[in-house]
Amino acid sequence: MSWAETMLMFLLFALSIPPFFQAWSIDYPSPIANVPSHWTNNNATIPYNATYADGSTIRAILVRQNPVGYAPSFASGFICAAPCDGAFLFAVFSVSIGGFSTSAPANATAAPRVVWAANRHRPVKENASVQLTKDGNLILRDFDGSLVWSTNTLHGPVVGVNLADTGNLILFDVMGKTAWESFEHPTDTLLIGQSLRQGKRLTSASSNLAQGQFYLTVLEHGIYAFVDADTPQSYYQKRFNITDATVQSKMNISSDEPKNGTAYISLLRGSLSAFLSLSNTSIKLFNMSLPWPSSAQLMSLEDDGHLRLYGWNGLSWKSLADVLNVDPEDCAYPTVCGEYGICSEGQCTCPAGNPGDTLFRQLDGRLPNLGCSPATPLSCDLIQHQRLLPLPDVTYFSFADDWTTDEESCMGACLKACSCKAVFFRHQNESYGSCYLMPKIFSLMHYEAGTIGYNLSAYIKVQMLPPPLSSKGLNATAYHVGVPVLVVLICVLLLFIKRAISKRMQEDDPFKGIPGMPTRFSYKQLKEATNNFSKKLGQGGFGPVYEGKHGTAKIAVKCLQDIGHGKEEFMAEVITIGSIHHINLVRLVGYCSDKLHRLLVYEHMSNGSLDKWIFRKNQSDSLSWASRYRIILDVAKGLAYLHEECRQKIVHLDIKPGNILLDDKFNAKISDFGLAKLIDRDQSQVMTKVRGTRGYLAPEWLTSTITEKADIYSFGVVVLEIVSRRKILDDTKPEGSTNLINLLQEKIKIGQVLDIVENQNEDVQLHRAEMIEVIKLAVWCLQRECTKRPAMSQVVKILESAMDTEASSETTSRDDICDASSPLSPVPVSAR
Repeated sequence: MSWAETMLMFLLFALSIPPFFQAWSIDYPSPIANVPSHWTNNNATIPYNATYADGSTIRAILVRQNPVGYAPSFASGFICAAPCDGAFLFAVFSVSIGGFSTSAPANATAAPRVVWAANRHRPVKENASVQLTKDGNLILRDFDGSLVWSTNTLHGPVVGVNLADTGNLILFDVMGKTAWESFEHPTDTLLIGQSLRQGKRLTSASSNLAQGQFYLTVLEHGIYAFVDADTPQSYYQKRFNITDATVQSKMNISSDEPKNGTAYISLLRGSLSAFLSLSNTSIKLFNMSLPWPSSAQLMSLEDDGHLRLYGWNGLSWKSLADVLNVDPEDCAYPTVCGEYGICSEGQCTCPAGNPGDTLFRQLDGRLPNLGCSPATPLSCDLIQHQRLLPLPDVTYFSFADDWTTDEESCMGACLKACSCKAVFFRHQNESYGSCYLMPKIFSLMHYEAGTIGYNLSAYIKVQMLPPPLSSKGLNATAYHVGVPVLVVLICVLLLFIKRAISKRMQEDDPFKGIPGMPTRFSYKQLKEATNNFSKKLGQGGFGPVYEGKHGTAKIAVKCLQDIGHGKEEFMAEVITIGSIHHINLVRLVGYCSDKLHRLLVYEHMSNGSLDKWIFRKNQSDSLSWASRYRIILDVAKGLAYLHEECRQKIVHLDIKPGNILLDDKFNAKISDFGLAKLIDRDQSQVMTKVRGTRGYLAPEWLTSTITEKADIYSFGVVVLEIVSRRKILDDTKPEGSTNLINLLQEKIKIGQVLDIVENQNEDVQLHRAEMIEVIKLAVWCLQRECTKRPAMSQVVKILESAMDTEASSETTSRDDICDASSPLSPVPVSAR
């Protein structure tokens, strides 16, 4: 071929190149911006925008162009997931250069992939804004000016923001040093060179980029993956080998606890590696080999629970490996077959009983992986008609919070507990084993006999209908006489039911005439007061709670969700709270009994529930010890009033941080009396069903004989949680530390009781003696034998320093919870 022919071919090829490959000549936004800068989320002010073939939309404010082929280019700005409904995230995302409206149509390039997002918890709308302020704070505000997210670098020497070629969004100072970076705040993705540090999470994204239900975290002892629920359930663990001789020699310690370091994992070229960061070095704990990258890579936790590795092929991201490799057939993943679904070799079925029984049905016969639902929903009101269906050769992906007993007692405990949906019993010998009560069931797994290495019995709870009346034995005479009579009786019964329903629908005030009742509201009044129930404060017992306004005062309106289950609790709360008044009990302002609507109106507590303050991730702005001590005293006074100062003892039955509310001055008040029980003095109460919350239930619930001492046990649990700032049951903790009471027992034996306290700061060090004394008080309240627990009036006196725990418990042994040689010595608690 001649030189002229070669040039002609080259020109023809150049003219045939699609316009989006010519976009390199476009003047794209710089990857760097200086302070102050401001961007508004609309096409008029952000010209570099695109709508892709899949329906997603981006508006880029920073663009980092990377060489074609090796890595994608990265942009930072606003993105709306497909199909775009007007909800935007401020994010960093990969892009193919040429997809913006200033060049070719976006459908010529690969859709963007989000690698970091600031506001998955709260998307923003059109005309939201991002501002890099002159004092160095990067702020995201919604269209109405409300603050959504911030880097909180308000007082740092930040001079600009840089989108690095790695996809890391960086705030830098005048010396070019990093003041803040997105790599330290991962969402669902790790890029090469990025780390996930101990205590932080990768949290999956749903299809619309919102936060999903799976998360991966690094804890002190290893990497753990969980499916989120009221109690998170672990489906993957890889523990660090701290006892390895090489690691031990580098750490210069003899214990198997990484006392002096912080663990983290990093995505490197060709591996996922774990390290222990010490004061002056990092020690590699393990190395998980991954496919060697020929270009850019990322690792993403996805909405099915898989942690997948992706590589850039020049145009898009291609899946390379399943990093966790939990199960080659996916059956060990929590949602592979939906709730109650049984996975076997990748196929999904529902639990089955005897031939002809239809105890479970698929949610969608065409999509069996969506799961199953009980044919008859479980009802706590019909607990006597529930039974456990054996599931042969079935196991579960997660076992935690076990207790040792026999199989019959294990099954009985599940039948008594309304919250228990299934029970698993791992046999240790012929008599005893480990019992696991499951409050929520995800996907189950079928296994071949002899393949799991332990002997397991699995049962799932099902609701049976009451048996129908038998019609046998009727003779012909009875038939001819009985049928007309029966028809008449049915007509009379239908008329009676119709009138009863009509009366119920038209009732004005079922509590009329009861003295001392709070104000009665109509449903329409409360609907207007809450702006059509638009602002949800939380989920209380038996229903959601909404914020409202009555006159100039804020109120909290609790809606009972169903009368069949909630009416008894509704009456209990109105009668109980309406007739008692104490500074440490939430005041009932009013109620609504309007046709089928049952609502309760409480005083509004501006600081919400206690659990939001003692379990918050950012301990720097948590409650001081003085505030926590006062809260403990407030709760004790409220319970002492209920138990000892009312005409009848009132047993709350559900004391937990979520039912302790805080006002604007952090005074504590007990709320949610939906389970409350009136008990005559010097009497106990036989309960027909277990009430309360897992972890806070006293041991005597297994015998069903309940006194006010059950509240005192729950109070002891709450005191431990307040002091330690950790939950009583926490599956995110290392093995052996998930149960706070068991952990306390171990720490007492070795004289390190304050090791249970999370994040020991200067405040903890200043009040060590007081904390130990309060823990001793909690131990006293946690006695297995209810008669050995103190009365709440004694607890109040101890907290007010009228007496100390040693003097008040001379006749009470703590052997039931701690060793008799416990190093807890008497330490006086100063008055507040």
